[in-house]
Amino acid sequence: MATFKLTHVEKKPLSFTLPVLAAAGGIAGFFVGTAQGASLLGLLIGAALLVGLGFLCMQVLSAEQEKLARWAIIALFGVLGATFGGLPGLVLGLLSGWFFSWFIYWIGEGRYRAKLVPYLTPGQVLWHYSFRVICGAIFTFLITPILVVLPLSFNAQDFFTFTPEMLRFDPEGYSLKHYRDFFTNNEWQRSFKNSLIIAPIATIISVSLGTLAAIGLSQSHVPGRRAIMAVLISPMIVPLIISATGMFFFYSDIGNFLENSVGLGKNLVGYIKVILAHAVLGIPFVIITVTATLVGFDRSLTRAAANMGADPVTTFFRVQMPLILPGVISGGLFAFITSFDEVVVVLFVGSASQKTLPWQMFTGLREQISPTILAVATILVVMSILLLTTVELLRRRSERLRGMSPG
Repeated sequence: MATFKLTHVEKKPLSFTLPVLAAAGGIAGFFVGTAQGASLLGLLIGAALLVGLGFLCMQVLSAEQEKLARWAIIALFGVLGATFGGLPGLVLGLLSGWFFSWFIYWIGEGRYRAKLVPYLTPGQVLWHYSFRVICGAIFTFLITPILVVLPLSFNAQDFFTFTPEMLRFDPEGYSLKHYRDFFTNNEWQRSFKNSLIIAPIATIISVSLGTLAAIGLSQSHVPGRRAIMAVLISPMIVPLIISATGMFFFYSDIGNFLENSVGLGKNLVGYIKVILAHAVLGIPFVIITVTATLVGFDRSLTRAAANMGADPVTTFFRVQMPLILPGVISGGLFAFITSFDEVVVVLFVGSASQKTLPWQMFTGLREQISPTILAVATILVVMSILLLTTVELLRRRSERLRGMSPG
């Protein structure tokens, strides 16, 4: 379960170690105590417990007994967790014990300086780790709502809260019925198919227009290119409700023209309006990512291709496109996510026939509070994680191609 590595570093005085441990234990105890309805008591017990363990490890036990001490701390926290929280408390207690057994020696032995340059002042060392703690806290704050949704989607009951069975890790408290409902319910499947129709087509339009715009705006001789860039990325900046209101009036006229003058069906016109609206929202992402990729593009390559007799189209597809492809794909993925997750614009521009998955989720929250929403949210989160992972891999590939990072 745990791997310990002994590192010989000069011990820190207890006047430094114990206050730090008290602060860490107090913070942890405060959260645990708050969950039990006794915040102040939890703070005091947590601080006292960690101070006592720190004094024992640093003053009473020898360095050769570190492994034994750390296993004992893990066992102690596991027993405390199981006593007050059952099986979930046991898991949390073991994890907390592993962390604090490492933290006590990390602070007490001065190991926090092992990977830092020796000339850093105490203030610089404090900021070095404080910055990481702040970033970790922000990340936890952002990711916690998602972590709550994921297990709730497997709730065997039609509730939006954790049941006692779930908290006990009882298998009967978990079920896939909400996922089955999503894949068998006609309403959910219709909206899912609409999203799969609208998002890819809108993405193709966004990528095509956004890439051409980015290449044109990257030319230094284009007049007013900064103003044009500001206009093109404005859908990303302007509040979405304002954009949706403007699109409603604009695409209403286009829809009337397509129906009355061209003779297209009302349902098809509805899809066209939603696709065009989502393409407008996706274009700024493509422009930004492709423009960033073009920053490191060597213009002499296109001039060399022209000197060899290649026409502009051949130069674009044979020379320029392979090098900016990671940026194009990244922008396309962002455009796809934007279209697939968007709900405000489609409420204004679309009709019931174009009801997308986010629209169906919004309806479910307002009208019937269906727990299937949690399953759908989990699926969307997984899709977003996969797409963003792809974006990160493409970003690293782009940096390697441009020589900005080692291969």
